[in-house]
Amino acid sequence: MPINIPALYVCNHRSFADPIVLCKYLKAFVIAKAEVMNYPIINKGAELTGVIWVDRQDQDSRNQTRSKMVETIQDGYNILVYPEGTVGKAKHTLPFRKGTFKEAALNNIPVVPVAIEFQSKRDLWVLEKFLPQYFYQFSKWQTNVKLSFGPQLTGTTGEELHDEAYQWINQEISTMQKDWSEFA
Repeated sequence: MPINIPALYVCNHRSFADPIVLCKYLKAFVIAKAEVMNYPIINKGAELTGVIWVDRQDQDSRNQTRSKMVETIQDGYNILVYPEGTVGKAKHTLPFRKGTFKEAALNNIPVVPVAIEFQSKRDLWVLEKFLPQYFYQFSKWQTNVKLSFGPQLTGTTGEELHDEAYQWINQEISTMQKDWSEFA
């Protein structure tokens, strides 16, 4: 479960449903790529929940987002970020971006890894277009998903926090997949 102090939560990214699942258990502001503003339906929900937008191609936007992250946590709120920067459908995570880890280390912000895995590979973002994936994912009666909160990380540098989170999340994903034959 989440820790009882404001923190940076870092999670692997499988689907646009990830924050919906995760924020049932974690009250947090989510950092999302600016492209999500163009996704029908999802964009309106994101705006209503106070998503912090980042234009990943713009250095000023990335700097402003990291500053907003620090300010938000110092104000007593959690931040949720997907350090892969996009959804991944491989067995393990894509490489993590390092900026938020470096900022957390510089500001002594607690970092907590989170792993999420869906039972069906079809629930991962596997379709080319947004709407077919959206309608598939949200028209089912049930979606089986596993969610696991890790320990507060102990690294003191951005690199250490990055490596600890990456290793913990990938190990946890492997453990989750063992129960589901589709990933074997």
